[in-house]
Amino acid sequence: MSLFELFLIAVGLSMDAFAVSICKGLSQCRWNVKNAVIVGLYFGGFQAGMPLIGYALGSQFQEAITSIDHWIAFILLGVIGFNMIKESLNKESESCDASVAAKDMLILAVATSIDALAVGVTFAFLQVDIVPAVSFIGVITFVLSMVGVKVGTVFGCKYKSKAEFAGGTILILMGIKILMEHLF
Repeated sequence: MSLFELFLIAVGLSMDAFAVSICKGLSQCRWNVKNAVIVGLYFGGFQAGMPLIGYALGSQFQEAITSIDHWIAFILLGVIGFNMIKESLNKESESCDASVAAKDMLILAVATSIDALAVGVTFAFLQVDIVPAVSFIGVITFVLSMVGVKVGTVFGCKYKSKAEFAGGTILILMGIKILMEHLF
C-alpha cells in the first residue's frame, strides 16, 4: 500500500472525528488550544489503536481466508463508507457538546473509531506494515481533529455532513481499488 493510499484511508477514517471536532469548536466561545489538543489526542489515539486491534484479530485468521481477503476489504470499506454517507445525509440535528471531560471524550472517541477497527482487519489481509500505518492514521486524525475544533469555532457545524460524505466516498473508492487490484 502506497503512502498516498494510506493518506487517503487516514483522511477517510478521520472524517467522523473531524466532524465531531467541528461541533466541539462550535460550542466554544473562542479557540482553546488546550481543548483542541485534548480532542486531538483522544481521536488520534483511538484512530491509531483501533486498527491495531483489528490487525491483531485479522492476523489470527489470515491464512484461512487469504483467497477472499480482497472481497472482505471491499465489503468492509464499502459498508463503512456507505454508513458514513448515510449519516451525512441524515437531516436530524446532532448535539454539539463542548465538553472535553474524559467520559464524554472516551465515548466519542470509541464511536468515531469503530470503522478503524474494520480497516485494521483489512490491513492484516493486505499485509500492511502496521506500526507506521497506525502511527500515520493517528497523526493525521490528531491534526485534523485540532483543525476541526478551530474550524468549528469559526464556521460551526455547517460542513459536518460534507466531511462525513467525503470520508465515506474515499473509503468506498479505496475498497473498489483493492478489489480491482486483486481481480485484474
